[in-house]
Amino acid sequence: MYIVYVQVHVKKDWVEEFIEATIENAKNSLLEPGVARFDIVQQQDDRTRFVLVEAYRSFDDPAKHKATDHYQRWREAVLDMMEEPRTSNVYFNIFPEEESWG
Repeated sequence: MYIVYVQVHVKKDWVEEFIEATIENAKNSLLEPGVARFDIVQQQDDRTRFVLVEAYRSFDDPAKHKATDHYQRWREAVLDMMEEPRTSNVYFNIFPEEESWG
């Protein structure tokens, strides 16, 4: 499993629009065979901060995801909503085993 945590800081006036666009992207992402999980979490004490938790089945799947039309639409839609450029960190899962991710 190849897991990416994407940190996003959204301008305060764009939070609802960001959520809407990101949910649409996540729903479509979950239809991709290489996407095991796509979570959107919002920071409790700062509603402008989000983490996208993207779990891919293989090392090649994030690149396949970024080539999809829905990702391209999301990227363009949220570009001006960002307070600062998004950042990401990549992880490999230790536990649970991949089979339990669905």
